[in-house]
Amino acid sequence: MKLQISQLLLPLLAAISFSAASVQAQTTPSQLPDFAELVERAGPAVVNIRTTSRQGAAAGRGAPQIPGLDENDPFYEFFRRFMPPQQPGPQQRPGPRSDRQVPRGLGSGFIISADGYVMTNHHVVDGSDQITVTLADKREYSAKLIGSDQRTDVALLKIEASGLPVTKIGDPNKLRVGEWVIAIGSPFGLESTVTAGIVSAKARETGEFLPFIQTDVAVNPGNSGGPLINMRGEVVGINSQIFTTSGAFAGISFAIPIDEAIRVQEQLRGAGRVIRGRIGVTIGAVSREVAEAIGLGKPQGALVTAVEPDGPAAKAGVEAGDVVLRFDSRAIDTQSDLPRIVGGTKPGTKSTMTVWRKGAQRELQVTVAEMAQEPQAARRGETPPRPAVPANALGLTVSDLAGDKLKELGVKGAVQVDAVDGPAASAGLRAGDLILAMNNVDVVNAKQFNDQVAKLDRKKNVALLVRRGDATQFVIVRPSDR
Repeated sequence: MKLQISQLLLPLLAAISFSAASVQAQTTPSQLPDFAELVERAGPAVVNIRTTSRQGAAAGRGAPQIPGLDENDPFYEFFRRFMPPQQPGPQQRPGPRSDRQVPRGLGSGFIISADGYVMTNHHVVDGSDQITVTLADKREYSAKLIGSDQRTDVALLKIEASGLPVTKIGDPNKLRVGEWVIAIGSPFGLESTVTAGIVSAKARETGEFLPFIQTDVAVNPGNSGGPLINMRGEVVGINSQIFTTSGAFAGISFAIPIDEAIRVQEQLRGAGRVIRGRIGVTIGAVSREVAEAIGLGKPQGALVTAVEPDGPAAKAGVEAGDVVLRFDSRAIDTQSDLPRIVGGTKPGTKSTMTVWRKGAQRELQVTVAEMAQEPQAARRGETPPRPAVPANALGLTVSDLAGDKLKELGVKGAVQVDAVDGPAASAGLRAGDLILAMNNVDVVNAKQFNDQVAKLDRKKNVALLVRRGDATQFVIVRPSDR
């Protein structure tokens, strides 16, 4: 009987074993990609870039001094762009000028047309007097700088040649996080070096004019300006920056999206410079708390913190405290979207802005101007007088502003903060700040403001529209902090 039961179990055990083997086969990791064919196709169009300058010229331009690095060190050019310019001081006299050419930096680039147009980074060629491009087959050419844009870190070169291998341009918007990508360049002068990794994040904001593609591809000094290539052999970005605390690659690198870079090079090729639009506002982020307090629902848009007097936005009726939600039918999801969209708008264009003001949307017509220079730094406010009345429930002591002062500041109504305590101090308010509105209600005078504060629900956050110097922003005060 025992033998018969065992015989009956054998088919069942065999079925279980087969099923387990099938599951194991289905869960076996897929084979890693082979980049060899990809490199063979894209590699010939990647170039090495060497720059030189006349001895003494760098000092004359106020070039930065980088401790521990000689100008001939490959790290020097890579980190030079992150150091502020220095002027020669008493202990920093420039030496005698000379016409001798000295090495300045190393970088990479890639060919985008068979007749010799080459793209690279602005910081690779910035300040150079002579640029040499070396092809993968070792041919060398002296390159002409067609144009360079510091804001996007894109430069366009031209070499006199024809029938050159060309890179294929891809669409970075189709990139997926986790997708394999490779970089080809000349780290430390080692030409045609290939490194691989994955896309770590998209639209990464680093404080620059463009959103970056973040990867874990190894990028080192000399890789700057080289292409980031997807698995279809298409260039999707220009390797530009790394994040590091030691100076060495730390597993995070950033690339300029190629679609943005192509738009820049088209202007450089046509005009030698990039023409951008501007509307004359200073902006900030919209936090979740601010969005809830002003009835916006979710954090979105760009908060207008200052409006340039007589600028395009001021003429269109834009006010500090407005939240820009759309510009020419394009949604403003984060604050960085607005300068990017406005910058790409042709000066002279009449555009429609959708703003959120006092709980409702408004549409304003603005004529875009040409960006000429960076906005001026905000000026500090005057020293306020000493407080003369008790603080209100928010910990604020405020006073009225004279009519001529309101006119000078360009506001209809406001109160000046004379002293700060309790919840207002915890929120970061200072003596000298001006309060223009509270919870979407305009401030008229000190009495009206204090009356409104007395009626507040102590369990709810309060949104104050505060002006400090030339900047205006919402400040969230929690009455329960007292």
